[in-house]
Amino acid sequence: MKILIVDDEKLALDRLKRILNKLGYEDIIAYDEPQMALEEVKKNLFDVVFLDISMPVMNGIELAEMILQIEPKTFVIFQTAHDNFALRAYQSGGIDYLLKPIDEASVQKSIKKVEHYIANENEKKKKIMGKSGSHFYLINIEDIYYIKADLDEVIVRIKEAQTYVKKKIGDFDTLLRDKNFYRVHRSYIVNIDKIRSMTTVEQSKLQISFYDIEDIVTSSKDGAKEFREYLERRSL
Repeated sequence: MKILIVDDEKLALDRLKRILNKLGYEDIIAYDEPQMALEEVKKNLFDVVFLDISMPVMNGIELAEMILQIEPKTFVIFQTAHDNFALRAYQSGGIDYLLKPIDEASVQKSIKKVEHYIANENEKKKKIMGKSGSHFYLINIEDIYYIKADLDEVIVRIKEAQTYVKKKIGDFDTLLRDKNFYRVHRSYIVNIDKIRSMTTVEQSKLQISFYDIEDIVTSSKDGAKEFREYLERRSL
C-alpha cells in the first residue's frame, strides 16, 4: 500500500509516519508543503493520503478535491486538531477523520477501513465463468440476477442467458454474503439490486420479479419471513 502524508507540522508528520511504520507500512512519502505534495500525486498514484486540514496557502480539503480529480480512487483520511471540519471533510470525499493528537489505535482503524474497501473492490472484479450451450460467459458478480441450485451445479442467471457453473449453491452463499445477495430459498439466491417487485402468495411466500428479465423466483415460507426481516433491519 502506497501512502502519502501531508502536514505542515513536522512533529505531527513524523509522528504519523512512525505509527504507520510500526503498523508495518513502509512505502510512505511525506510532505510539509501541499503544493509539493500535489506535484507528487501528478507523478505517482497513492492508495491512501493522510491530509492535515489546517494548512497555509492550501488547506487539506482543497488539496483532497484536487487529488481526487487526478485519481478518484484515492482514499483520503483527514487529520486535524479541530472537530468542526468533520462534515465538510466527508463531503469532500474523505473516508475517515482523525483528531490530533493521533494515536496508533485510530490510525490502525482507519487503515483497516481502507483495506476493507480495497478487498471489496477486488472481490467485485472477480469473474465467474458460466456456460450456456456452446457459449462461455465471463460474469461480473453485479450482473447476476439470481442463482438456482441444479443437481451438482448451479444456474447463474444473467440478462443474456441462463448459464451453468460447476459449483454448489453453498459456495455462492459464502462468496456473496456481503455483496447484497440473499438466499430466499434453499435453492435460490437473489441479487437485491436487481429486484423490481415482490408479491406475497400462498403460505406467505414471496414471488420475486426482476428488472429486464421475465423470470420469477418464489421464496420458501421461512425464507420470505427472514428476507422481510432483513430488509426491515436495513431500512432502519
